[in-house]
Amino acid sequence: MGATLLCELGLFLLCTLLCTGHTQDAVLTIEPSWSSFFIGESVTFKCDMKKGKDTDWYYQIKKDGQEFVPYDSNKDYKLQMISTYDSGEYQCSGEKKLSRDTKISNTVSVTVLADKPRATLTAGTTIIPVGGSVTLTCSVQSSDGWKYEWFRRTQRTSEGKIRDQENRDIRVSQGGIYSCRGTRGNPVYYTDISDDVTIEKTISNKVVVKQQPNWPQIFRGETITLTCEVQEGGETPEWEYEWRGPRTPTQWTHNNDVTFRVSESSSGDYMCKSRRRDDSYSSTEWSEAFTLSVSNKPKAKLRADNTAVPVGGSVTLTCSVNPSSSSGWKYYYYRDENSSEALTTQDAVFHSNGQISVSQEGLYRCRGGRGNPVYYTEDSQSVRIGKTAAPEPESSSFLTPLIVGLVCGVLLILLLLLLCRFKQDSFFTRTRSTNQSSAMNHMIKDEGQHSRHASTVQGDACVYESIKDHDDTQNDDSVLYAQVSQDRAKTKKDNDDSLLYTQVYHNKAKPKRHKGKPAPAAADETVYSEVKSQTALD
Repeated sequence: MGATLLCELGLFLLCTLLCTGHTQDAVLTIEPSWSSFFIGESVTFKCDMKKGKDTDWYYQIKKDGQEFVPYDSNKDYKLQMISTYDSGEYQCSGEKKLSRDTKISNTVSVTVLADKPRATLTAGTTIIPVGGSVTLTCSVQSSDGWKYEWFRRTQRTSEGKIRDQENRDIRVSQGGIYSCRGTRGNPVYYTDISDDVTIEKTISNKVVVKQQPNWPQIFRGETITLTCEVQEGGETPEWEYEWRGPRTPTQWTHNNDVTFRVSESSSGDYMCKSRRRDDSYSSTEWSEAFTLSVSNKPKAKLRADNTAVPVGGSVTLTCSVNPSSSSGWKYYYYRDENSSEALTTQDAVFHSNGQISVSQEGLYRCRGGRGNPVYYTEDSQSVRIGKTAAPEPESSSFLTPLIVGLVCGVLLILLLLLLCRFKQDSFFTRTRSTNQSSAMNHMIKDEGQHSRHASTVQGDACVYESIKDHDDTQNDDSVLYAQVSQDRAKTKKDNDDSLLYTQVYHNKAKPKRHKGKPAPAAADETVYSEVKSQTALD
């Protein structure tokens, strides 16, 4: 009984189909067969009855179960998407012209998107290595069936299409600004152009960041200059420079250096790169990072080798800056607490190592300075320098004997000179007296002989002889008179004891008067001389 029921049911269904003439072997397709469409694109519906000739049928298209295109003899229907309302479930049916048999196709879902798509350009890397290339990819989201157009431009050239490039991925070895867009359909539908992607080509030149002044330690408030130096890169005007760092510009500039006053925020890493001015998209690699460390303002330190200036000497002052690793310092010294004028060569002796020697007492301090404009450290602590008093006892014991010795020596020399003078005068006096006595004796002897002969005639007689003074050989007025008396009353026997006395009168003439001096009075001097008579010897 069950088998009979099944057979009856199958016959009923077959009869129903034959009577109505509907079959489901028709096929509906769309071209292009994309999953989604955009407003402005077109889609073509194709209805295939799979039986007989295409001209044997009338064709109808339904949308969401409602008639969308009435029966017509064209099996293809092209639909222009004008809004999102064109989205839906599409189905076609066919009716045979002679037998009125009908066929219903499958359904096809069509999605229409409102916004025009925009292509997306991505790059594996934006830097082309030296001698290499990079891959660029263009895509349109949530759709398929696209071909792509590629464009490149530079700052000096307008945008141009890259020929023979329709693929989704391309490889490029030139720097520049790249973009793309998608195309599909007939007529061609274009997406919006993608955003630009800048590709830079790396050139082989190396760059390095250098600091001027090249001090190992930089302090807050100093002014420094960082320079981007291209090695083996030709003349400076051929390049442009870009910086990365806390205190540097982020845009390309023609200046290869940046100068700034250092602060706490200046600490960090600094890098630069350069590019040729005639090719903005061919640049060097980034330099190695230059690390700048900023320290707090330092304080100078003053040392003295002695706190008292010795007599006739000086004290050496040494100024230094901590930490000792810093360099490039020039030192400025000051005397007195309120003085703002640094010492000069008139105040101290400056040594090549930065030390000075001072001979004046006072309160000294110093500070260091370097750079242009000059950056000064904080002032050092003050050091007082005094003077050492002169040791008077030691000086007296040394000078007194020296002075006494010199005086005694001078006096001794004067005494010797006077003694020599006295001896010379005595010698000349004795010589003169001897000459006078010899002359007088000679003349008296001559007179004695003469009077002896004369006495025989006259008895006692006086003999006068004129004798000139030896000292007045040139003065005729000075005459020496000698009177010789002989007593003849004595006997012959007494002649042996008889004496002859001679009285000599020395009459000096008046000397010549000198102008302004009174003439001394003339004086007669009497000289007695004992003379033995020659007759007594007979």
